[in-house]
Amino acid sequence: MFGLMQDRPLLISSLIDYAATFHPHAEIVGRTVEGPVHRTDYAQIQRSAKQVANALETLGIESGDRVGTLAWNTWRHLALYFGVSGSGAVLHTVNPRLFPEQIDYIVNHAEDKVLFFDTTFAPLVEKLAPALKSVRAFIAMTDRAHMPAIDVPNLLCFDELVGSQSEQYEWPEFDERTASSLCYTSGTTGNPKGVLYSHRSTVLHSLMECAPDTFGVNSQMTLLLAVPMFHANAWGMPYAAAMTGMKLVMPGPHMDGQSLYELMRDEKVGFSQAVPTIWLMLFQYFDAHPEIDTRAIGLKRIGVGGAATPRSMIERFERDFGADFVQGWGMTETSPIGVIGNLLPKHLSMPKEEQTRVKMRQGRGVWGVELKIVGEDGQRLPHDGKAFGHLHVRGPWIASGYFKGEGGSVLDAEGFFPTGDVANIDGDGYVQLVDRAKDVIKSGGEWISSIDLENAASLHPAVAEAAVIGIAHPKWQERPLLIVVKRAGMEATREELLTFLAERVVKWWLPEDVVFVDSLPHTATGKLLKTKLREQFKGYVATTSV
Repeated sequence: MFGLMQDRPLLISSLIDYAATFHPHAEIVGRTVEGPVHRTDYAQIQRSAKQVANALETLGIESGDRVGTLAWNTWRHLALYFGVSGSGAVLHTVNPRLFPEQIDYIVNHAEDKVLFFDTTFAPLVEKLAPALKSVRAFIAMTDRAHMPAIDVPNLLCFDELVGSQSEQYEWPEFDERTASSLCYTSGTTGNPKGVLYSHRSTVLHSLMECAPDTFGVNSQMTLLLAVPMFHANAWGMPYAAAMTGMKLVMPGPHMDGQSLYELMRDEKVGFSQAVPTIWLMLFQYFDAHPEIDTRAIGLKRIGVGGAATPRSMIERFERDFGADFVQGWGMTETSPIGVIGNLLPKHLSMPKEEQTRVKMRQGRGVWGVELKIVGEDGQRLPHDGKAFGHLHVRGPWIASGYFKGEGGSVLDAEGFFPTGDVANIDGDGYVQLVDRAKDVIKSGGEWISSIDLENAASLHPAVAEAAVIGIAHPKWQERPLLIVVKRAGMEATREELLTFLAERVVKWWLPEDVVFVDSLPHTATGKLLKTKLREQFKGYVATTSV
């Protein structure tokens, strides 16, 4: 027997329609590529999205065709988010921070029919255009006055193309499992792989972002969207924002510390999310301007993901900003919510030190995401906070495979997706990442967590950023090497850092050596690029044995 409920498809177009109907004047504020701050609202974004859908029709785009974007967080990109997917086409957000040859591969692999791009990327588009065989139109996301003078075929102006279209458009209704958007992994090993989201998965993911035990997104919030819209759909926040009518503040290409601070201050931002490298840049700006009262900004909640968060970052946000810090873990393949690190009621009476220790874990599973850890033999391991193994996940917004079948069958026999992370899970369901499977250091038959060592090193006041990799050792197979970027104006020695770590980790975990560098390499999504570090320090021999 079936229930007698109406069966309405979960479609992305319903989100912008809701926002335009019930929160029409909630603001969308952002810096533009051209320079000035632009202000609009959900009612206008809905109209622009419908104009986008009509424009795609004039360009011959049909349901299922891929529409590429090389763009920052702006109102035009937001209109594409809803207009492309709402029309039945697939929005393909391309990460412009990838290597040009990777972008070439991604656009051709996706078979994008048209490519929208911000003028920042005009030189890149001109260089790549001859190799982009499927792209039949290039649309510069600007007005006529700022059109780039580049040699590409069928170059169009966004404001003219979209602005000339009717604002009347009936969103088509189709199966909620229809593909909505496409994001490629950063491809640190091999070619990037495409993760193809559906309307259903996106709407369900958005609902979970609104849950109080996740991020509690609601209409009373103002969000600074510092996660790029080419990173796993900006962690799904543009959709959750429309679902609730939340005010959005968008930085465009201006991701430096000063620009982010000014937007926070001027727009009274209470909530923001970003990878740790973005917050490090913000900290550097405040370090250079100690006269700024960071508590006066009014930040109430900070979300961090995409890379392991140093304890010092958690403590600084809570101490200096008075903001609640929430860490999460996920990946492109999980839309990206996997686990979220909110506290349980029993933690609220604990000392601050104990609460911070809980927040250092990546977080607890949320509804919709099932978790397990398995050993090398594929058997499940207990959730006791001690046993660690390979982390697997499944759920309605978790990838079942890659676009065009790249990588073959990826799910295990139970339908779980192997994340490539090594983790433990405690009795309360909190996940603690030990390492990426490819980054864990195997020393004398035991595993050493590079993440734990990096977190411990980052507690030293002179350490701005730290990375740990394994280096070959004739006796122990591998030993950790600590690579450090010092905080501006501060000094630290090898011996000082090793002594500092000796009080925080077991003796056999102590790094074989410490190397100081001016900067660390990062992937296009802000994670430490350890493949490059391992290549750089291949054959490294410690000057002094620990």
